[in-house]
Amino acid sequence: MKLTFHGAAKTVTGSQHLLEVNGKRILLDCGLFQGKRKEAFELNRSGFGAGKDIDCLVLSHAHIDHSGNIPTLVKRGFRGDIVCTSATRDLCAVMLMDSAFIQEKDVAFANKLRRRNKQKEFEPLYTREDAVAAMDQFVGISYNRRREIVPGVHLTLVDAGHMLGSANVILDIHDQEQGRDIRLVFSGDIGRSGIPIINDPTVLSEGADILIMESTYGNRQHPPYPESEKELERIVNDTYRRGGVLLIPAFAVGRTQQLVYALHKLFLKRDIPRLPIYVDSPLATRVTDIFRLHPETYDSEIREFLLAGNHSNAFGFDTLSYTQSVEESKELNFLREPAIIISASGMMEGGRILHHLRRRIGDQKNTILVTGWQAPHTLGRKIVEGEKTVKIYGEEFPLRAKVETLTGFSGHADRDELLAWAGAMRKKPARTFVVHGEEEAATALAESMRLELNFPSVEIPEPHQSFEV
Repeated sequence: MKLTFHGAAKTVTGSQHLLEVNGKRILLDCGLFQGKRKEAFELNRSGFGAGKDIDCLVLSHAHIDHSGNIPTLVKRGFRGDIVCTSATRDLCAVMLMDSAFIQEKDVAFANKLRRRNKQKEFEPLYTREDAVAAMDQFVGISYNRRREIVPGVHLTLVDAGHMLGSANVILDIHDQEQGRDIRLVFSGDIGRSGIPIINDPTVLSEGADILIMESTYGNRQHPPYPESEKELERIVNDTYRRGGVLLIPAFAVGRTQQLVYALHKLFLKRDIPRLPIYVDSPLATRVTDIFRLHPETYDSEIREFLLAGNHSNAFGFDTLSYTQSVEESKELNFLREPAIIISASGMMEGGRILHHLRRRIGDQKNTILVTGWQAPHTLGRKIVEGEKTVKIYGEEFPLRAKVETLTGFSGHADRDELLAWAGAMRKKPARTFVVHGEEEAATALAESMRLELNFPSVEIPEPHQSFEV
């Protein structure tokens, strides 16, 4: 049995892990690389071979760094099942189409310049037609339903508590060559206990023989969630008093809905003033509709919130508007009064947030609130690190707006929460592979797992490194 780590090895994006057993090849996730544009462009095209060489794909969740290269795999000949939860399938239906649209749009823009310079034109990584074709191969299953995906390999998905539909992947394997039974657990992304809307992460008390574990926040801790809601209240009120606009770049899936719910509660308690709030992201609007379709994933807090009064919709209230058209989005440029604009993308590498930043980044009355992890070399990382000027659409802008960060809204478990999740395993994995983290975070978590949890073998794979297990 062999494992090869084709992505999210000593980095956070591009999750792709290949398991070879019993003559079959199972891919765990198929995500896009994000970061330096030229590097990401090349990495996303290089892949790991022909799609027809893969027998089955298991998808932990719908975030683009885990799912975004699926249309490329299908385009290269993959014809197997893409197995995930039903909610993940529903999210991918809109997210992969949106990703394809961005691929097409970015390449069209680049090709204008290349034509002018008489250079060879690029092709998009994949098109919307490719994304539609990929959806034919999705197979949605419920949590805790055991299913054989290839001979001798049974899959169970359990709730990872990271986002709608997210799962820890459990593979119970009968290794025919070695004549042994192995349990392999792939964590996907692990969520946090006590975060509103979705359920807490499942405790895998039985343990595993082999563990592939994420380490995004392996060297950091988040403030408690209630403190983050209080901080959000402070930031809204401070920006309001300055007469500014609060810009919140937010991931369309999970973070936007979390922020809307938090603002809804603050609004009902009159802890923030009555001011217009706009969700300016077509993808976030469509994703929010999918959240409404899956109340079975809601935790007790949001169910009680909905039952406590006439709030049948946790993601809509009096001062909240979801923009639909480009024209509605452009109208936000003319706002002169305090307001809140939540817009994608979360790392500020594309989408409508860039237009709002161009308009408002140079005014010290305004606030940019960052609520999620920012990949190296992204515009979001540059803003968080306080660069004096930043480039947006090729034009330099001074960074004068106030920048605030809140990690308490993160959907990723922090260092202590990761250790608690792994430490709950009664059977300690004989081998653990730490992935999906920058090198410093992965190294810190691996060391803690060795010293504090007494895990016998904890390794940090290099990109494309293989291991016999």
